[in-house]
Amino acid sequence: MAEQFDSPQETPESEATTPDQRRARRVPIARRLTTSAAPAASAPAKTPRRLRGGAHPVRSFVTVAAVAGLVATVAIPAFAATGGNTAEAAVTTVQQVAAKNAQSLVVASEATPAALARGSYSATTPEEIQAKKDEEAAKAAAAARIAAASTASAASAAYSGAIAQSIAPAGSVVRPLTSFTSFGTPYAGHKGTDYMAPLGTPLYAIADGVVVESTENGPGWGVYVKIAHNIGGNTVTSLYAHMMYGSRRVTVGQTVSAGQLIGQVSDTGRAYGTHLHLEIYVNGSWVNSESWLVANAG
Repeated sequence: MAEQFDSPQETPESEATTPDQRRARRVPIARRLTTSAAPAASAPAKTPRRLRGGAHPVRSFVTVAAVAGLVATVAIPAFAATGGNTAEAAVTTVQQVAAKNAQSLVVASEATPAALARGSYSATTPEEIQAKKDEEAAKAAAAARIAAASTASAASAAYSGAIAQSIAPAGSVVRPLTSFTSFGTPYAGHKGTDYMAPLGTPLYAIADGVVVESTENGPGWGVYVKIAHNIGGNTVTSLYAHMMYGSRRVTVGQTVSAGQLIGQVSDTGRAYGTHLHLEIYVNGSWVNSESWLVANAG
């Protein structure tokens, strides 16, 4: 009985075989038919060794060659465009990205620190902003005072009453105004009596004394004068507020006599309408100005 061997086309010459495999190939055909008793229809189809062994060497080589050609097609023109300078290509790419974002950054090779001038930048903190507002408010107030002084000076020229340098002998107590239209009653927070009088009406010291304060810019009083007196053994101070700009006739430290001219009526400071704001203190305690004048003025 003839022996059947596997086709040499199915097994490459370089493939190693074991002794068991060689003995299997020499098994007689009849014996092999006996061991294969199952119907041919139920046996699974034999898979070719080429499919089970992986990709064909020739096909793999063609695939690798195609990929290499594609890489060369892209890389060689880019390399030629930059002249072979990789660093220059990287810089160009960064510049292109920056241009797309519409942004640029320039860093100087040498930087020289310079001190900032105070006027070269604006105020940003709440304290600086408030200080700026206060400064502007002070300038506006000064401008308003100048304008008011000009108006008051023009109005005082039209004042028809007599302006005497003195209206009473020394050593007596007199009223600060020779005439007034009405006066206001003191109220909470307002320590003084308001005597309504025309703009420019002359003001006189109520008694002999020494000037202790005299200014054009008082805290709410505007232009005012304060005089210290010794009346009947009591220390008395009198304050005359809202006077006309430029009308003060006395300075700090100057001695004055009762009835001496010290200024003129106006509405400087926090005032509504022209009037004299008169405050009187006896031994350091505030008293009603009108009641004190009624009791002491001759």
